[in-house]
Amino acid sequence: MKRILLALMVTTVLASCASKRKIEQKVQQKRAQHKVYQKENKQVEKIANRRSDGEYATYTSVSYIERFKGIAIQEMNKYGIPASITLAQGLLESGTGNSDLAKYANNHFGIKCTSDWNGKGYYKDDDQKDDCFRVYKNPEESYKDHSEFLKRKRYAALFELDKNDYEGWAKGLKQAGYATNPKYPDLLINIIEKYNLYQYDSKEGRIAKIKREDRVLEDINNGIPQEKSKDKPTDATPIITGDKYIVQQGDTLYNISKRFDLTVDQIKIMNNLTDSNIKIGQELTIKK
Repeated sequence: MKRILLALMVTTVLASCASKRKIEQKVQQKRAQHKVYQKENKQVEKIANRRSDGEYATYTSVSYIERFKGIAIQEMNKYGIPASITLAQGLLESGTGNSDLAKYANNHFGIKCTSDWNGKGYYKDDDQKDDCFRVYKNPEESYKDHSEFLKRKRYAALFELDKNDYEGWAKGLKQAGYATNPKYPDLLINIIEKYNLYQYDSKEGRIAKIKREDRVLEDINNGIPQEKSKDKPTDATPIITGDKYIVQQGDTLYNISKRFDLTVDQIKIMNNLTDSNIKIGQELTIKK
């Protein structure tokens, strides 16, 4: 009996030591990785200092708006994102353009490195320790990438809003998961109304809106990963019962509209949809 107890004690001690060693190894690995990240940050900062001769602009809210309103309007006219929303996000996310991330990495929207990002990274503690943020050559690249970043399926419904609907965009960004702060819409709206940023938004005619929606939604649809060939039904045909279409995995209102020679707005009207959210198995009327 004593031998058995002794063996159990030895086993427990060995297991405990092994567990401690693993924890220590992980801690050492994280420390080593942190040093690597710090080194990369210094390299990014060195390049930024060389480009600016060590002199960085110090922005006020007014001077920031004046500096970046042009690129915000340009992106609005191209994609339909209200200039007021882009400017408000830039002011909020970049600390009025004065944060280290904005100063050294030219990142004005806090956009992180994703699996499809091939550029350099700047590391800061955020949701996790040493989160990786994208590095740009200049602020304009950051503004352009902000538009590209939003051209994703989860934000697709926002591009069907009027490009002067800043309240709809502010609430929609939160609903789509852009930010976790429950007050994010109010923060954006307050900034927009405090500095009259809505003056940079512009209306668009019905035809212009439809053309812009189709162009942007096609970009988004083309960016959605396609089914693997082994999972894709051979010569699959749309599932239709009478004048109803049954929504399948990967469907969006845009690709359904193209399949049946309709517009997104027509499908929404025929099915009393208030937004572009659809779910697998849902029946949609697709005949006029």
